[in-house]
Amino acid sequence: MRYSAPASLLLAAWATVLLLSACSAPDSPESQVRKVVEQMEIATEARSTSDVLEAVSDSYQDAYGGTRQDASQHLRGYFIANQSIHLLTRVNSVEFPIPEEARVRISVGMLGREAEASGNRDLAADLYDFDVTMQREDGQWKVTYAKWKARSAAN
Repeated sequence: MRYSAPASLLLAAWATVLLLSACSAPDSPESQVRKVVEQMEIATEARSTSDVLEAVSDSYQDAYGGTRQDASQHLRGYFIANQSIHLLTRVNSVEFPIPEEARVRISVGMLGREAEASGNRDLAADLYDFDVTMQREDGQWKVTYAKWKARSAAN
């Protein structure tokens, strides 16, 4: 099974920001964003939709018209279909255009083991490039926007 686009977006965004500047001060915006992403990565690999969505804004909208509710539905389906999930991320750039907003460009490889179907247990793998925006809402960083593009193995 291929990852759905909104689910892929969330999976990638969370895991990616973990790798933001390892030397940031504990209270810096980068450290705060990284901590949220780390929690989201753990929740994603644990297949916990509610824990992943804690870091997604109620006003979330992706570039394709998807909402937070759409992302929730895609995550649930992905978690049911994939009994194990592993993420491999690379942060391409991180910018803070204003103090309350982080923009992250990332590449994410996602590997999942599909649920047993017809006696076979197959691996599903995909590679995506993401543009993610996070904003601070009531003192917490939340994903508010995402855009992604699947990358072929040849790229």
